[in-house]
Amino acid sequence: MRRRNRPHPPAPLPQRDGIDPVRLRLPEDPDGAWPTVRDHLLARYGAAIGAERVDAMVREGRFVDAEGPVTADEAYTAGRDLWFHRDFPAEERVPFEIGVVHRDEHILIADKPHFLATMPRGSHVRETALARLRRDLGLPALQPAHRLDRLTGGLVLFVVRPGERGAYQTMFRDRRVRKEYEAVAPYDPALALPRTVRSRIVKERGVLAAVEEPGEPNSESRIELLEVRDGLGRYRLLPATGRTHQLRVHMNALGLPILHDPLYPVVLPDGPDDYARPLQLLARGLEFTDPVTGEPRSFRSRLEFTQWPRSIHS
Repeated sequence: MRRRNRPHPPAPLPQRDGIDPVRLRLPEDPDGAWPTVRDHLLARYGAAIGAERVDAMVREGRFVDAEGPVTADEAYTAGRDLWFHRDFPAEERVPFEIGVVHRDEHILIADKPHFLATMPRGSHVRETALARLRRDLGLPALQPAHRLDRLTGGLVLFVVRPGERGAYQTMFRDRRVRKEYEAVAPYDPALALPRTVRSRIVKERGVLAAVEEPGEPNSESRIELLEVRDGLGRYRLLPATGRTHQLRVHMNALGLPILHDPLYPVVLPDGPDDYARPLQLLARGLEFTDPVTGEPRSFRSRLEFTQWPRSIHS
């Protein structure tokens, strides 16, 4: 008989810099390898951060349960919940602010700048839209309903009430949101537009760039030309699916790589972000029927392209 997961108890630690504490549920120990909680913590984290650091965190009361700090000699009990805050890596501040396009009791629509990750992932923890908004706006329960690539700027929907997050996530999963993007890329007068691009896109874990492969298409994008200026085009991109890097892959396949793209057509050497050359791709619009209120919703990004100032197309 399959066991039901019991609900997570509330964390006894507050957020730190907009980041939730890590919850650790102590696993079963059939071989008795961990007489004390410290023994398990050393086995679990010692190789990653060192035994001395684990012991220091225990001494400092960094590991807690619902009753308070855990001591080094406490007997190990499987199923016990512990919490702690990770040591955050040093992060350079992304030198752009987050715009708030809309905020009410249910949702917050943010204008995420380029180079800022949507949520903590990998080396980006405190310098993320989620962490910044939580601490700057005093909204500790805020959660994203979807994700926008770190290098892409524009609209991201965050949910204010945790109990409503599922409804908004389902809306995105079921493609009941009309997403509109804009991009600046080379202009090719020989390329007939608008057109719909369909292909099979594959993104392997650990490989930076996605590739197109023969086979049944799993991605679809409509590409429209809006304006031409000095050999460049401003394009409207309407994705019907949401594969990783889909719009960047499709524009590159048409011979129109988006300006300042570090992956397509060529993967550039890893290095510090060049804030003067953001990827010229914006999540410009979101339209949907609100799954909680039933209202029609429509939002537009206020961000500008560095290669195509808004005054040109406002």
